[in-house]
Amino acid sequence: MIKTKIWLSSPHMGGNEQKFVLEAFDSNWIAPLGPNVNGFENDLENYLGQNCFVGALSSGTAAIHLGLILLGVKAGDEVICQSMTFSASANPILYLGATPIFVDSEEETWNICPIALENAIIDRIKKGNKPKVIVTVHLYGVPYKIDEVHAVANKYDILILEDSAEALGSSYKGQKCGTFGEIGVLSFNGNKIITTSGGGAIITKTKELKDRALFFATQSRDDAPHYQHSEIGYNYRLSNICAGIGRGQMEVLDNHIDLRRKMHAFYVDLFKDISGVTVFTTVSEVYFANYWLSSILIDPKLTDGIDRETLRLALEAKNIESRPLWKPMHLQPIFEKYPYYGNKVAENLFEKGLCLPSGSNLTDVDRNRISVAVKNLFKK
Repeated sequence: MIKTKIWLSSPHMGGNEQKFVLEAFDSNWIAPLGPNVNGFENDLENYLGQNCFVGALSSGTAAIHLGLILLGVKAGDEVICQSMTFSASANPILYLGATPIFVDSEEETWNICPIALENAIIDRIKKGNKPKVIVTVHLYGVPYKIDEVHAVANKYDILILEDSAEALGSSYKGQKCGTFGEIGVLSFNGNKIITTSGGGAIITKTKELKDRALFFATQSRDDAPHYQHSEIGYNYRLSNICAGIGRGQMEVLDNHIDLRRKMHAFYVDLFKDISGVTVFTTVSEVYFANYWLSSILIDPKLTDGIDRETLRLALEAKNIESRPLWKPMHLQPIFEKYPYYGNKVAENLFEKGLCLPSGSNLTDVDRNRISVAVKNLFKK
């Protein structure tokens, strides 16, 4: 008998989502505007603090695209991007005709390496192309080295677009991720901490910048009684229905984070006596991670040849989903021709790393199945 599949990270409803969606139907707000959109934005602003301003959009990718536009990126500009990330961090750079410059990770947070970042900036300036923006990422919900990275950015007067798609609820020194960069980005895709089925948000430091983002997101309609457009626009606004799901999800956000962190603790305990396997964990208390995905590194030299793929296939045989870490962008066919700075940290992480089931809706039965599958493999 095939057991129910254990997913890597599946949606987890809290119960009140239908109430907000029903209100949208009852009031006939079936549009990319409405009370749920406004309410969802207010909920996020209150949660994030820092007097930030949030615009709800159709995806995190849309938020990155608009963020780059707001920061002045144009065709021919260069944009630095963390190499170890999902392709959505880099694709919008190409949308604008700009050139991505990829930078390696460091081993503690797996995020952009401040040393490699500065080396990249220095070399690009020598070549006559000072980068316009730096796209930073909080990989799997673990904050990057914010003090060090921002010190480099400030030194060379380069703005930061903070990709916090995986890090809603994570924080550094008590400040929520998504509020450090000039522009911040969130994602509410179906596999994230909370979901709107599909959706995202842009975070700005001023209302003027938020309003500008929403202008672009609603087809850049000029203030006129007729449809008039003086700038290129996009259809990027979040629907009132999806925002209703988001409002219900905000009510359970902190609980979902707590449950994800308990899954991380489960893996720490599961692998504590298995030589050659390490669980990706924050390096100090100033980093608070939501542990969107719990991840491990496997050194086959210390596990009698068991590697990342061996474990992935063993879990797959038990109908348990796991997945290798993001394949670095500089190794991707679409991006391999662009400049890369660093060593092989991201490559080594990709070769040895595996993301494990991390959903906030996993049960004790699920955890037992995972535990048995892991222990049976490593006992061999």
